[in-house]
Amino acid sequence: MRRLKGKEEMTKNSIITLIRSAALAWVLVLAVGFVSLAEAKSAPESFADLADKLLPAVVNISTTQVIESRSVPEMPQFPPGSPFEDFFKDFLEKNAPQGDQPQQRKATSLGSGFIIDYRNNGDTYVVTNNHVVQDADEVYVILHDDTRMKAEIVGRDAKTDLAVLKVHAERKLSSVSFGDSTSARVGDWVVAIGNPFGLGGTVTAGIISARGRDINAGPYDDFIQTDASINRGNSGGPMFNLNGEVIGINTAIFSPTGGSVGIGFAIPASAAEPVIKQLINHGQVQRGWLGVHIQVVTPSIAEALGLKKAEGALVASVIEGGPAAKADIQPRDVILEFDGKPVTEMRQLPRIVAATEVDRAVAVKVWRDGKMVMLKVSIGKLEESDQVAETEPAQSSNVPEAEPVTIAELGLGISPVTDVLRERFSLGDGIEGVVIADIDESGPAFEEGLRPGDILAEVSQEKVASPDDVVRLVNAAKQAGKRSVLLLVEAQGGFRFVAVRLR
Repeated sequence: MRRLKGKEEMTKNSIITLIRSAALAWVLVLAVGFVSLAEAKSAPESFADLADKLLPAVVNISTTQVIESRSVPEMPQFPPGSPFEDFFKDFLEKNAPQGDQPQQRKATSLGSGFIIDYRNNGDTYVVTNNHVVQDADEVYVILHDDTRMKAEIVGRDAKTDLAVLKVHAERKLSSVSFGDSTSARVGDWVVAIGNPFGLGGTVTAGIISARGRDINAGPYDDFIQTDASINRGNSGGPMFNLNGEVIGINTAIFSPTGGSVGIGFAIPASAAEPVIKQLINHGQVQRGWLGVHIQVVTPSIAEALGLKKAEGALVASVIEGGPAAKADIQPRDVILEFDGKPVTEMRQLPRIVAATEVDRAVAVKVWRDGKMVMLKVSIGKLEESDQVAETEPAQSSNVPEAEPVTIAELGLGISPVTDVLRERFSLGDGIEGVVIADIDESGPAFEEGLRPGDILAEVSQEKVASPDDVVRLVNAAKQAGKRSVLLLVEAQGGFRFVAVRLR
Protein backbone atom coordinates (compact mmCIF):
# COMPACT_ATOMS: atom_id res chain seq x y z
CA MET A 1 0.00 0.00 0.00
CA ARG A 2 2.79 2.42 0.83
CA ARG A 3 4.38 1.63 -2.47
CA LEU A 4 1.17 2.40 -4.34
CA LYS A 5 0.74 5.55 -2.32
CA GLY A 6 4.20 6.68 -3.37
CA LYS A 7 3.29 6.15 -7.00
CA GLU A 8 0.09 8.15 -6.54
CA GLU A 9 2.04 11.05 -4.99
CA MET A 10 4.57 10.92 -7.85
CA THR A 11 1.76 10.97 -10.39
CA LYS A 12 0.12 13.96 -8.68
CA ASN A 13 3.45 15.80 -8.60
CA SER A 14 4.02 15.07 -12.28
CA ILE A 15 0.58 16.36 -13.20
CA ILE A 16 1.09 19.54 -11.17
CA THR A 17 4.50 20.07 -12.80
CA LEU A 18 2.99 19.52 -16.24
CA ILE A 19 0.18 22.02 -15.58
CA ARG A 20 2.67 24.62 -14.33
CA SER A 21 4.87 24.10 -17.42
CA ALA A 22 1.90 24.43 -19.76
CA ALA A 23 0.73 27.60 -18.00
CA LEU A 24 4.22 29.08 -18.24
CA ALA A 25 4.35 28.21 -21.94
CA TRP A 26 1.03 30.01 -22.58
CA VAL A 27 2.29 33.04 -20.68
CA LEU A 28 5.38 33.12 -22.91
CA VAL A 29 3.27 32.72 -26.08
CA LEU A 30 0.97 35.55 -25.02
CA ALA A 31 3.96 37.72 -24.13
CA VAL A 32 5.55 37.14 -27.52
CA GLY A 33 2.19 37.82 -29.18
CA PHE A 34 1.81 41.15 -27.36
CA VAL A 35 5.38 42.13 -28.31
CA SER A 36 4.66 41.29 -31.94
CA LEU A 37 1.48 43.34 -31.89
CA ALA A 38 3.32 46.24 -30.29
CA GLU A 39 6.01 46.11 -32.97
CA ALA A 40 3.53 45.82 -35.86
CA LYS A 41 2.76 48.99 -37.81
CA SER A 42 -0.81 49.94 -37.03
CA ALA A 43 -2.89 52.63 -38.71
CA PRO A 44 -2.51 55.98 -36.96
CA GLU A 45 -5.57 57.69 -35.54
CA SER A 46 -4.77 60.63 -37.80
CA PHE A 47 -2.28 61.67 -40.47
CA ALA A 48 -2.62 65.33 -39.47
CA ASP A 49 0.73 65.71 -37.67
CA LEU A 50 2.54 64.00 -40.53
CA ALA A 51 0.77 66.19 -43.10
CA ASP A 52 1.62 69.38 -41.19
CA LYS A 53 5.28 68.38 -41.20
CA LEU A 54 5.47 67.40 -44.88
CA LEU A 55 3.18 69.82 -46.74
CA PRO A 56 5.66 72.75 -46.81
CA ALA A 57 8.21 70.62 -48.71
CA VAL A 58 5.75 69.60 -51.46
CA VAL A 59 5.37 72.04 -54.36
CA ASN A 60 3.20 72.55 -57.41
CA ILE A 61 4.89 72.64 -60.81
CA SER A 62 3.41 74.96 -63.45
CA THR A 63 4.73 74.89 -67.01
CA THR A 64 3.98 76.94 -70.12
CA GLN A 65 4.63 76.06 -73.74
CA VAL A 66 4.22 78.27 -76.81
CA ILE A 67 2.23 76.52 -79.55
CA GLU A 68 1.78 77.80 -83.10
CA SER A 69 -1.59 77.24 -84.78
CA ARG A 70 -3.66 78.64 -87.65
CA SER A 71 -7.09 80.09 -87.07
CA VAL A 72 -10.01 77.88 -88.07
CA PRO A 73 -13.63 79.12 -87.87
CA GLU A 74 -15.51 77.83 -84.87
CA MET A 75 -17.56 74.71 -85.56
CA PRO A 76 -21.24 74.62 -84.56
CA GLN A 77 -22.18 72.41 -81.63
CA PHE A 78 -23.89 69.10 -82.46
CA PRO A 79 -25.28 66.31 -80.30
CA PRO A 80 -22.72 63.57 -79.49
CA GLY A 81 -22.34 61.15 -82.41
CA SER A 82 -24.05 63.44 -84.93
CA PRO A 83 -23.04 62.59 -88.54
CA PHE A 84 -22.84 66.34 -89.29
CA GLU A 85 -19.88 66.80 -86.91
CA ASP A 86 -17.26 65.23 -89.20
CA PHE A 87 -18.79 66.86 -92.28
CA PHE A 88 -18.58 70.42 -90.87
CA LYS A 89 -15.09 69.78 -89.45
CA ASP A 90 -13.74 68.81 -92.89
CA PHE A 91 -15.63 71.66 -94.58
CA LEU A 92 -14.30 74.35 -92.24
CA GLU A 93 -10.71 73.08 -92.43
CA LYS A 94 -10.78 73.01 -96.25
CA ASN A 95 -12.31 76.47 -96.49
CA ALA A 96 -10.16 78.15 -93.85
CA PRO A 97 -8.45 81.37 -95.07
CA GLN A 98 -5.17 80.56 -96.82
CA GLY A 99 -1.95 82.38 -96.17
CA ASP A 100 -2.79 83.30 -92.57
CA GLN A 101 0.18 83.81 -90.32
CA PRO A 102 0.49 81.14 -87.60
CA GLN A 103 -0.88 82.36 -84.29
CA GLN A 104 0.99 81.71 -81.07
CA ARG A 105 -0.77 80.68 -77.90
CA LYS A 106 0.46 79.50 -74.53
CA ALA A 107 -0.50 76.08 -73.25
CA THR A 108 -0.14 75.42 -69.52
CA SER A 109 0.08 72.21 -67.54
CA LEU A 110 0.33 71.34 -63.87
CA GLY A 111 2.23 68.75 -61.90
CA SER A 112 3.77 68.12 -58.49
CA GLY A 113 7.24 67.98 -56.98
CA PHE A 114 9.13 68.10 -53.69
CA ILE A 115 12.16 69.88 -52.26
CA ILE A 116 15.08 67.62 -51.39
CA ASP A 117 17.96 70.02 -50.80
CA TYR A 118 18.39 73.63 -49.68
CA ARG A 119 21.92 75.00 -49.79
CA ASN A 120 23.47 77.93 -47.98
CA ASN A 121 23.81 79.95 -51.20
CA GLY A 122 20.05 79.80 -51.68
CA ASP A 123 20.00 77.15 -54.43
CA THR A 124 17.16 74.74 -53.83
CA TYR A 125 16.64 71.47 -55.73
CA VAL A 126 13.20 70.13 -56.59
CA VAL A 127 12.36 66.64 -57.91
CA THR A 128 9.52 65.97 -60.34
CA ASN A 129 8.68 63.77 -63.34
CA ASN A 130 10.32 64.28 -66.71
CA HIS A 131 6.96 64.23 -68.50
CA VAL A 132 5.83 67.21 -66.40
CA VAL A 133 8.56 69.52 -67.77
CA GLN A 134 9.96 67.92 -70.94
CA ASP A 135 8.29 70.22 -73.52
CA ALA A 136 8.07 73.32 -71.34
CA ASP A 137 9.38 76.75 -72.38
CA GLU A 138 8.98 78.08 -68.85
CA VAL A 139 8.74 76.24 -65.53
CA TYR A 140 7.54 77.68 -62.21
CA VAL A 141 7.61 76.20 -58.73
CA ILE A 142 4.74 77.22 -56.45
CA LEU A 143 5.38 76.76 -52.74
CA HIS A 144 2.83 75.75 -50.13
CA ASP A 145 2.39 79.44 -49.16
CA ASP A 146 1.66 80.30 -52.84
CA THR A 147 5.09 81.88 -53.45
CA ARG A 148 5.77 81.55 -57.18
CA MET A 149 9.39 81.06 -58.31
CA LYS A 150 10.85 80.61 -61.79
CA ALA A 151 12.75 77.32 -62.05
CA GLU A 152 15.71 76.11 -64.09
CA ILE A 153 15.79 72.53 -65.40
CA VAL A 154 19.03 71.03 -64.06
CA GLY A 155 18.64 67.68 -65.84
CA ARG A 156 16.10 65.22 -67.18
CA ASP A 157 16.10 61.45 -67.66
CA ALA A 158 13.44 60.06 -69.98
CA LYS A 159 14.21 56.40 -69.23
CA THR A 160 13.18 56.72 -65.57
CA ASP A 161 10.85 59.71 -66.10
CA LEU A 162 12.70 61.88 -63.58
CA ALA A 163 13.74 65.52 -63.64
CA VAL A 164 15.51 67.90 -61.24
CA LEU A 165 14.73 71.63 -61.06
CA LYS A 166 16.56 74.44 -59.30
CA VAL A 167 15.15 77.60 -57.78
CA HIS A 168 16.88 80.36 -55.82
CA ALA A 169 15.35 81.25 -52.46
CA GLU A 170 16.38 83.98 -50.06
CA ARG A 171 15.07 82.01 -47.09
CA LYS A 172 15.55 78.41 -46.04
CA LEU A 173 12.84 76.17 -47.42
CA SER A 174 11.49 72.98 -45.93
CA SER A 175 12.85 69.80 -47.50
CA VAL A 176 12.37 66.06 -47.22
CA SER A 177 14.76 63.13 -47.51
CA PHE A 178 14.65 59.71 -49.15
CA GLY A 179 13.94 56.57 -47.17
CA ASP A 180 14.69 52.90 -47.76
CA SER A 181 12.09 51.75 -50.27
CA THR A 182 13.57 48.25 -50.35
CA SER A 183 12.34 47.60 -46.81
CA ALA A 184 8.78 48.75 -47.61
CA ARG A 185 6.35 45.85 -47.59
CA VAL A 186 3.07 45.13 -49.29
CA GLY A 187 0.39 46.28 -46.86
CA ASP A 188 2.44 49.15 -45.35
CA TRP A 189 0.72 52.51 -44.98
CA VAL A 190 1.81 55.32 -47.32
CA VAL A 191 0.84 58.98 -47.74
CA ALA A 192 0.78 60.78 -51.09
CA ILE A 193 0.84 64.58 -51.38
CA GLY A 194 0.43 66.49 -54.62
CA ASN A 195 -1.48 68.82 -56.90
CA PRO A 196 -4.34 66.77 -58.42
CA PHE A 197 -6.37 68.71 -60.99
CA GLY A 198 -4.56 71.88 -59.90
CA LEU A 199 -6.11 71.80 -56.42
CA GLY A 200 -2.72 71.82 -54.66
CA GLY A 201 -1.68 70.59 -51.21
CA THR A 202 -3.83 67.47 -51.35
CA VAL A 203 -3.06 64.61 -48.95
CA THR A 204 -4.23 61.06 -49.55
CA ALA A 205 -3.39 57.82 -47.74
CA GLY A 206 -3.45 54.16 -48.59
CA ILE A 207 -1.29 51.06 -48.56
CA ILE A 208 1.35 49.53 -50.79
CA SER A 209 -0.67 47.16 -52.96
CA ALA A 210 2.20 45.48 -54.80
CA ARG A 211 5.88 45.84 -55.62
CA GLY A 212 8.07 45.33 -58.68
CA ARG A 213 5.38 46.23 -61.19
CA ASP A 214 6.35 46.38 -64.88
CA ILE A 215 3.88 48.62 -66.74
CA ASN A 216 5.95 48.92 -69.95
CA ALA A 217 6.70 52.57 -69.24
CA GLY A 218 10.45 52.14 -69.77
CA PRO A 219 13.35 49.70 -69.72
CA TYR A 220 13.84 49.91 -65.95
CA ASP A 221 10.27 49.51 -64.69
CA ASP A 222 10.12 48.48 -61.03
CA PHE A 223 7.12 50.42 -59.74
CA ILE A 224 5.49 50.44 -56.32
CA GLN A 225 1.72 50.05 -56.68
CA THR A 226 -0.57 51.83 -54.23
CA ASP A 227 -4.27 52.38 -53.64
CA ALA A 228 -3.69 55.90 -52.27
CA SER A 229 -5.66 58.25 -54.53
CA ILE A 230 -3.44 59.59 -57.32
CA ASN A 231 -4.94 61.68 -60.11
CA ARG A 232 -3.86 63.95 -62.94
CA GLY A 233 -1.55 66.57 -61.51
CA ASN A 234 -0.09 64.21 -58.90
CA SER A 235 2.77 63.33 -61.27
CA GLY A 236 6.12 64.03 -59.64
CA GLY A 237 4.71 64.20 -56.13
CA PRO A 238 6.18 62.21 -53.25
CA MET A 239 4.96 59.02 -51.61
CA PHE A 240 5.90 58.96 -47.92
CA ASN A 241 6.15 56.23 -45.34
CA LEU A 242 4.90 56.88 -41.81
CA ASN A 243 8.35 58.16 -40.82
CA GLY A 244 7.95 61.05 -43.27
CA GLU A 245 10.57 59.70 -45.69
CA VAL A 246 10.12 59.66 -49.46
CA ILE A 247 9.99 56.04 -50.63
CA GLY A 248 8.43 56.69 -54.04
CA ILE A 249 7.69 59.32 -56.69
CA ASN A 250 4.12 59.16 -58.00
CA THR A 251 4.28 58.77 -61.76
CA ALA A 252 1.36 56.94 -63.37
CA ILE A 253 -2.13 55.63 -62.83
CA PHE A 254 -4.15 52.86 -64.38
CA SER A 255 -7.56 54.24 -65.15
CA PRO A 256 -10.19 53.57 -67.81
CA THR A 257 -11.97 56.78 -66.75
CA GLY A 258 -9.05 59.22 -66.36
CA GLY A 259 -9.55 59.45 -62.59
CA SER A 260 -8.28 57.38 -59.68
CA VAL A 261 -9.60 53.83 -59.46
CA GLY A 262 -7.19 52.79 -56.73
CA ILE A 263 -4.26 51.69 -58.92
CA GLY A 264 -1.37 54.14 -58.90
CA PHE A 265 2.34 53.64 -59.52
CA ALA A 266 5.42 55.26 -57.98
CA ILE A 267 9.12 55.07 -58.86
CA PRO A 268 10.84 53.50 -55.82
CA ALA A 269 13.37 55.70 -54.01
CA SER A 270 16.04 53.03 -54.45
CA ALA A 271 15.84 53.54 -58.23
CA ALA A 272 15.23 57.30 -58.19
CA GLU A 273 17.87 58.51 -55.73
CA PRO A 274 20.99 57.49 -57.74
CA VAL A 275 19.52 59.07 -60.90
CA ILE A 276 18.70 62.30 -59.05
CA LYS A 277 22.21 62.54 -57.63
CA GLN A 278 23.70 62.19 -61.11
CA LEU A 279 21.35 64.82 -62.53
CA ILE A 280 22.36 67.28 -59.80
CA ASN A 281 26.08 66.59 -60.14
CA HIS A 282 26.38 66.12 -63.91
CA GLY A 283 23.10 67.21 -65.51
CA GLN A 284 22.77 63.78 -67.13
CA VAL A 285 22.82 60.10 -66.25
CA GLN A 286 25.61 57.67 -67.05
CA ARG A 287 24.47 54.06 -67.13
CA GLY A 288 26.38 50.84 -67.27
CA TRP A 289 26.34 48.80 -70.48
CA LEU A 290 27.00 45.09 -70.89
CA GLY A 291 26.51 44.67 -74.64
CA VAL A 292 24.16 41.69 -74.85
CA HIS A 293 20.65 40.95 -76.06
CA ILE A 294 18.79 38.89 -73.51
CA GLN A 295 15.52 37.02 -73.22
CA VAL A 296 13.35 35.22 -70.68
CA VAL A 297 14.29 31.70 -69.59
CA THR A 298 11.10 29.71 -70.04
CA PRO A 299 10.59 26.29 -68.41
CA SER A 300 11.11 24.58 -71.77
CA ILE A 301 14.34 26.51 -72.41
CA ALA A 302 15.54 25.71 -68.89
CA GLU A 303 14.91 22.02 -69.53
CA ALA A 304 16.77 22.16 -72.85
CA LEU A 305 19.78 23.84 -71.19
CA GLY A 306 19.82 21.53 -68.16
CA LEU A 307 18.79 24.17 -65.62
CA LYS A 308 16.86 22.95 -62.59
CA LYS A 309 14.42 25.86 -62.77
CA ALA A 310 13.54 28.72 -65.08
CA GLU A 311 15.57 31.67 -63.83
CA GLY A 312 18.22 34.13 -64.94
CA ALA A 313 18.65 36.00 -68.23
CA LEU A 314 19.43 34.05 -71.39
CA VAL A 315 22.01 35.69 -73.67
CA ALA A 316 20.54 35.58 -77.18
CA SER A 317 23.40 37.46 -78.84
CA VAL A 318 26.54 39.39 -77.92
CA ILE A 319 27.41 42.76 -79.45
CA GLU A 320 30.78 42.61 -81.16
CA GLY A 321 33.44 44.65 -79.38
CA GLY A 322 31.22 45.23 -76.33
CA PRO A 323 32.09 44.55 -72.67
CA ALA A 324 30.41 41.12 -72.71
CA ALA A 325 32.30 40.01 -75.83
CA LYS A 326 35.61 41.06 -74.28
CA ALA A 327 34.73 39.08 -71.14
CA ASP A 328 33.93 35.93 -73.19
CA ILE A 329 30.20 35.96 -72.42
CA GLN A 330 28.62 33.82 -75.15
CA PRO A 331 25.20 33.24 -76.69
CA ARG A 332 23.27 30.54 -74.78
CA ASP A 333 24.89 31.61 -71.49
CA VAL A 334 22.34 32.12 -68.74
CA ILE A 335 23.36 34.97 -66.43
CA LEU A 336 22.37 33.90 -62.90
CA GLU A 337 24.34 36.40 -60.84
CA PHE A 338 25.78 39.85 -61.58
CA ASP A 339 28.09 41.71 -59.20
CA GLY A 340 26.98 39.48 -56.34
CA LYS A 341 23.29 40.14 -57.01
CA PRO A 342 21.11 37.16 -57.98
CA VAL A 343 19.26 37.45 -61.30
CA THR A 344 16.06 35.50 -60.73
CA GLU A 345 14.16 37.20 -63.57
CA MET A 346 15.37 38.49 -66.93
CA ARG A 347 14.06 42.04 -66.39
CA GLN A 348 16.21 42.45 -63.27
CA LEU A 349 19.47 42.38 -65.24
CA PRO A 350 19.06 45.67 -67.19
CA ARG A 351 18.38 47.55 -63.94
CA ILE A 352 21.37 46.01 -62.17
CA VAL A 353 23.72 46.70 -65.08
CA ALA A 354 22.44 50.26 -65.58
CA ALA A 355 23.07 51.05 -61.90
CA THR A 356 26.65 49.74 -62.06
CA GLU A 357 29.45 52.30 -62.24
CA VAL A 358 31.06 52.67 -65.68
CA ASP A 359 34.53 51.05 -66.05
CA ARG A 360 34.02 48.99 -62.89
CA ALA A 361 35.03 45.31 -63.07
CA VAL A 362 32.37 42.97 -61.71
CA ALA A 363 31.95 39.22 -61.34
CA VAL A 364 29.34 37.45 -63.45
CA LYS A 365 28.10 33.91 -62.84
CA VAL A 366 26.71 32.13 -65.90
CA TRP A 367 25.32 28.69 -66.68
CA ARG A 368 27.14 27.26 -69.71
CA ASP A 369 27.04 23.76 -71.16
CA GLY A 370 25.64 22.23 -68.00
CA LYS A 371 27.94 23.89 -65.45
CA MET A 372 28.58 27.17 -63.64
CA VAL A 373 31.24 29.49 -65.04
CA MET A 374 32.61 32.61 -63.30
CA LEU A 375 33.64 35.54 -65.49
CA LYS A 376 34.94 39.07 -64.95
CA VAL A 377 33.55 41.94 -67.03
CA SER A 378 34.48 45.64 -67.17
CA ILE A 379 31.27 47.66 -67.53
CA GLY A 380 30.97 50.06 -70.46
CA LYS A 381 28.93 53.25 -70.84
CA LEU A 382 25.45 53.07 -72.32
CA GLU A 383 25.08 55.51 -75.22
CA GLU A 384 21.68 57.09 -75.70
CA SER A 385 21.68 56.81 -79.50
CA ASP A 386 20.79 53.47 -81.08
CA GLN A 387 22.90 52.30 -84.00
CA VAL A 388 20.76 51.12 -86.90
CA ALA A 389 22.37 48.78 -89.46
CA GLU A 390 21.47 49.44 -93.08
CA THR A 391 21.35 46.70 -95.70
CA GLU A 392 21.61 46.91 -99.45
CA PRO A 393 18.37 46.13 -101.35
CA ALA A 394 18.26 42.55 -102.60
CA GLN A 395 18.48 41.87 -106.31
CA SER A 396 15.65 39.93 -107.90
CA SER A 397 16.29 36.55 -109.44
CA ASN A 398 14.45 34.47 -111.98
CA VAL A 399 15.99 31.19 -110.79
CA PRO A 400 13.26 28.66 -110.00
CA GLU A 401 12.89 27.99 -106.29
CA ALA A 402 13.26 24.47 -104.83
CA GLU A 403 10.48 22.99 -102.70
CA PRO A 404 10.98 23.55 -98.93
CA VAL A 405 12.11 20.58 -96.84
CA THR A 406 9.35 19.65 -94.40
CA ILE A 407 10.20 19.11 -90.72
CA ALA A 408 6.95 17.49 -89.59
CA GLU A 409 8.09 17.23 -85.94
CA LEU A 410 8.24 21.05 -85.73
CA GLY A 411 5.63 21.97 -88.32
CA LEU A 412 8.13 23.80 -90.54
CA GLY A 413 9.12 24.02 -94.18
CA ILE A 414 12.73 25.17 -94.47
CA SER A 415 15.02 26.17 -97.36
CA PRO A 416 18.53 27.45 -97.92
CA VAL A 417 18.82 31.25 -98.08
CA THR A 418 18.43 32.04 -101.80
CA ASP A 419 18.08 35.30 -103.72
CA VAL A 420 14.38 34.66 -104.26
CA LEU A 421 13.74 34.15 -100.54
CA ARG A 422 16.04 37.06 -99.74
CA GLU A 423 13.83 39.32 -101.85
CA ARG A 424 10.54 37.81 -100.65
CA PHE A 425 11.34 38.21 -96.94
CA SER A 426 13.57 41.34 -97.23
CA LEU A 427 16.57 39.51 -95.81
CA GLY A 428 19.93 41.26 -95.58
CA ASP A 429 23.33 40.04 -96.67
CA GLY A 430 25.47 37.86 -94.46
CA ILE A 431 22.60 35.66 -93.28
CA GLU A 432 23.80 32.32 -91.89
CA GLY A 433 21.46 29.40 -91.44
CA VAL A 434 18.26 28.26 -93.14
CA VAL A 435 15.09 30.24 -93.73
CA ILE A 436 11.58 29.23 -92.69
CA ALA A 437 9.74 29.27 -96.01
CA ASP A 438 6.49 27.72 -94.79
CA ILE A 439 4.87 26.94 -91.46
CA ASP A 440 1.99 24.83 -90.19
CA GLU A 441 -0.24 27.17 -88.18
CA SER A 442 -1.41 24.25 -86.06
CA GLY A 443 2.15 23.11 -85.34
CA PRO A 444 4.40 23.64 -82.30
CA ALA A 445 6.77 26.09 -84.03
CA PHE A 446 3.89 28.45 -84.85
CA GLU A 447 2.72 28.25 -81.23
CA GLU A 448 6.15 29.50 -80.11
CA GLY A 449 5.96 32.55 -82.39
CA LEU A 450 8.06 31.39 -85.37
CA ARG A 451 6.98 32.81 -88.71
CA PRO A 452 7.96 32.56 -92.41
CA GLY A 453 11.08 34.61 -93.05
CA ASP A 454 12.66 33.76 -89.69
CA ILE A 455 16.16 32.28 -89.88
CA LEU A 456 17.20 29.10 -88.03
CA ALA A 457 20.83 29.69 -87.05
CA GLU A 458 21.23 26.84 -84.55
CA VAL A 459 19.47 23.63 -83.62
CA SER A 460 20.33 21.89 -80.34
CA GLN A 461 23.18 24.36 -79.81
CA GLU A 462 24.82 23.49 -83.15
CA LYS A 463 25.06 25.82 -86.14
CA VAL A 464 23.08 24.77 -89.22
CA ALA A 465 23.97 25.61 -92.82
CA SER A 466 21.46 23.48 -94.72
CA PRO A 467 18.07 21.80 -94.29
CA ASP A 468 19.91 18.46 -93.98
CA ASP A 469 21.61 19.75 -90.81
CA VAL A 470 18.22 20.56 -89.29
CA VAL A 471 16.78 17.15 -90.18
CA ARG A 472 19.80 15.37 -88.67
CA LEU A 473 19.72 17.30 -85.39
CA VAL A 474 15.93 16.99 -84.95
CA ASN A 475 16.15 13.22 -85.53
CA ALA A 476 19.00 13.01 -83.02
CA ALA A 477 16.91 14.85 -80.42
CA LYS A 478 13.99 12.41 -80.97
CA GLN A 479 16.26 9.38 -80.64
CA ALA A 480 17.68 10.80 -77.41
CA GLY A 481 14.15 10.93 -76.00
CA LYS A 482 14.01 14.73 -75.77
CA ARG A 483 10.59 16.34 -75.64
CA SER A 484 11.73 19.62 -77.22
CA VAL A 485 14.55 21.05 -79.28
CA LEU A 486 16.30 24.37 -78.70
CA LEU A 487 16.46 26.69 -81.71
CA LEU A 488 18.40 29.93 -82.19
CA VAL A 489 16.17 32.09 -84.37
CA GLU A 490 17.02 35.36 -86.10
CA ALA A 491 14.04 37.59 -86.84
CA GLN A 492 13.41 41.33 -87.22
CA GLY A 493 13.86 41.83 -83.49
CA GLY A 494 17.27 40.12 -83.48
CA PHE A 495 18.36 36.74 -82.18
CA ARG A 496 16.36 34.75 -79.64
CA PHE A 497 16.30 31.19 -78.34
CA VAL A 498 13.09 29.20 -78.68
CA ALA A 499 12.39 25.75 -77.24
CA VAL A 500 9.93 23.98 -79.57
CA ARG A 501 8.28 20.74 -78.52
CA LEU A 502 8.59 17.73 -80.78
CA ARG A 503 5.41 16.11 -81.99
